[in-house]
Amino acid sequence: MKRIRFSEEQIIGILKEHEAGLGAKELSRKLGVSEATFYKWRSKYGGMEVSDAKKLKALEVENAKLKKLLAEQMMDVSTLEEMLEKTFEARCATQSWELGHDREAIEPEARLRLGRD
Repeated sequence: MKRIRFSEEQIIGILKEHEAGLGAKELSRKLGVSEATFYKWRSKYGGMEVSDAKKLKALEVENAKLKKLLAEQMMDVSTLEEMLEKTFEARCATQSWELGHDREAIEPEARLRLGRD
């Protein structure tokens, strides 16, 4: 079965018809969509104008971009923390071996510096 896609403008026009008095069953049958789809449209686009729908779409696109940027930044921070931890562990191992310090004495101070506690 071929799937029909409606634009936001078309959906808002359909909802305006419903507000004018056509029934949901009647409109659904006429358009070839289920009543569930119609009610889903009504919950998302009900009471909107075409300009509002365009703004909503633009905000959704911007939100997706921001989420992607946030995820990338979080990955960068995580990678840098892992690198810093490995570098610090290697430095502690060589310093404690050279100076005779034990790791347990150095580690609490290191965690405070890394913000782990």
